[in-house]
Amino acid sequence: MLSVADHCDSLLKGIRRLPRIKPEESSTMTVKQPSPSASSLYPELLRYLDERATEFEAIPGDRKAELAQVSEYVRERLAKSEQAKLTFICTHNSRRSHLSQIWAQVAAEYYGLVGVETFSGGTEATAFNPRAVAAMQRCGLKIVADDPSSTNPRYSVYTSDSATPQVCFSKAYGDPPNPSKGYCAVMTCSQADDACPLVMGCDLRMPIRYEDPKVADDTEFEAQRYDERSAQICSEMLYMMSLV
Repeated sequence: MLSVADHCDSLLKGIRRLPRIKPEESSTMTVKQPSPSASSLYPELLRYLDERATEFEAIPGDRKAELAQVSEYVRERLAKSEQAKLTFICTHNSRRSHLSQIWAQVAAEYYGLVGVETFSGGTEATAFNPRAVAAMQRCGLKIVADDPSSTNPRYSVYTSDSATPQVCFSKAYGDPPNPSKGYCAVMTCSQADDACPLVMGCDLRMPIRYEDPKVADDTEFEAQRYDERSAQICSEMLYMMSLV
């Protein structure tokens, strides 16, 4: 059995295998056009994605370089005919990690990438926050709760009536159905990033932090802040998948 030190050494070696992309290089990369299959998405959702895909130039160069490291991980796995698994992690698995999980999977569908699987988890489980759910619905996704009265409902997230939905609910990052090995861990909040310097079983640990929209809860700016964070994450996940 590997010691923690041995596991850390193995993890770092895995990270070093990925080529480091400079910010100025990532900002000039040629990105692909949406897949023809994207036309099957809900019309409102497709319009929203098309709009977010025009905002890549607004992503800072150093941020693009971070996203490019994850896209390189995905590219390597798919090139080997392996599943590219991404687990997005924040403290409570209630807002940012779910937004990232959903938009990353939608972005893969938008660009016709087969073999990408996205997950989310926290350092503890709470519930997928209804404010974040509402923000995603405003973007054109169809989201249905199996039991709205539950303390931790399971939500089915649809991109079209014919698509297999993502099933989203709050869980710890190591709990099923999340992968226990062979995945990329994306740390979406500073608290989880600081609390989990070592994420067991991952091939690559990448911090891509987002500001928590929770700061606007129960204020007049609540919906605006959630919509802004959703749009930012959507644009960045689209950019990331466009590089694969």
